[in-house]
Amino acid sequence: MKCSGLPVGRLPDEALLSGLATGDPELAVAFVRRFQHTVFGVAVAVLGDPQLAEDIAQQTFERAWRHAQIYDSRRGSVTTWLTTIAHNLAIDAVRSRRPEPLAPEDLDALLGVVTQTPEQFALADEASSRLRAAVARLPREQGRALVMAGIYGMTAQQIADKEKIPLGTAKTRIRTAMGRLRTTLTSPKRGDDV
Repeated sequence: MKCSGLPVGRLPDEALLSGLATGDPELAVAFVRRFQHTVFGVAVAVLGDPQLAEDIAQQTFERAWRHAQIYDSRRGSVTTWLTTIAHNLAIDAVRSRRPEPLAPEDLDALLGVVTQTPEQFALADEASSRLRAAVARLPREQGRALVMAGIYGMTAQQIADKEKIPLGTAKTRIRTAMGRLRTTLTSPKRGDDV
């Protein structure tokens, strides 16, 4: 099938998303094929479980189909929108599984993974790359506190207990890390003034 004179595989992302919204089976298949590796990559990077990642990928496409009509290109690309859905669903799955607490010594390895994983390639979006780089530049203890709070959903008290630090110190680390990220991410990128 050709739309607007283009083969389906060469249609813009937004056109495929519109086809998904209208229920066009050929455009829906093309949409899934275009994004399936990216969505699965995000899910597996967050979950570490390929079988659960497949379920999350399916849920992502179902949610995209149900909400395609509310997609707003001014807020980001289709890829960014879809990977955000996948990431949020994967985080929800992690939280609902209530895994065994991660040992603090294992968190250092996780921080390295946050900056160099298949997710880096799946989420090639500039904003996510800047965020990962900004987290990697934080002092280690602030980065750990931020990841425990933001990704694992731990409270400041849980972080304090896990890190064996006072509650106020845990709160300060989280607050300081968030402030540094905000400053880094809202400042102009290097090279923008060229």
